[in-house]
Amino acid sequence: MPSRPAAAKKGARKSAAARPARTPRTAARPAPAGAAPADLDLLSSGFARPRTLTDEAYERLEELIVTLQLPPGAAISEATLSERLGIGRTPIREALQRLARERLIVILPQRGNLVSQIDVKSQLRLLETRREVERLIARCAARRATPAEMQRFAEIAEGFDRAADENDETSFVRLDKEFNDLCLKAARNEFAAGAMSLMHGLSRRFWYLHYRQAADLPVMARLHAGVAHAIARRDEAAAATALDRLLDNIEQFTRATVSTDA
Repeated sequence: MPSRPAAAKKGARKSAAARPARTPRTAARPAPAGAAPADLDLLSSGFARPRTLTDEAYERLEELIVTLQLPPGAAISEATLSERLGIGRTPIREALQRLARERLIVILPQRGNLVSQIDVKSQLRLLETRREVERLIARCAARRATPAEMQRFAEIAEGFDRAADENDETSFVRLDKEFNDLCLKAARNEFAAGAMSLMHGLSRRFWYLHYRQAADLPVMARLHAGVAHAIARRDEAAAATALDRLLDNIEQFTRATVSTDA
């Protein structure tokens, strides 16, 4: 069979070379802002998975629990939550399992799900652990944060200052969650992150329940801002010191709730 003319071959090669290279389908997508704690082991190792409906269900349910829209002791069902959030039952079930690991939900086999109760003694034991782990996370975040993360810490610090000026509890709670998650991501220590992520939701809910009786929101917001500012400056010692001041305030607040509950 006669071969094609050389010019035809050259044209074919040129057409093939002109075609753009196909992007592999397995390329990692960028991590979403404020990624859920379950993503932190992936983020710390440089890989991020796409945001899922389970992530959305978890974040929305966690906020409902922390802000007491789902109060302690409330019985909740997958069907009711699915209808309320407009999310399928499988993501709801997976989100509830994650919240159960964080002790915000109690799953009763064959009986349903309950929002966990709040206990002052348990909260004080939690603070013992939180102080040691969170001090490590603050120092690591100050040391390892990327320039983009440092910029976001500075922006969060400004947000805390605004929440303090405006006495804005909703903004404070949302900023607190983003700040906590960013600290865990920037620290790049999956073991500390795993321990700390189990405590954040419980701590925020306890504060939200009692702060009107025993806490000063502007003071709390400015103490958070102090930690965020220190991390943004990459000052490890200042971050640890600011963190200790914040946790001293939280411990005093927690002990004060004993009298307000009496």
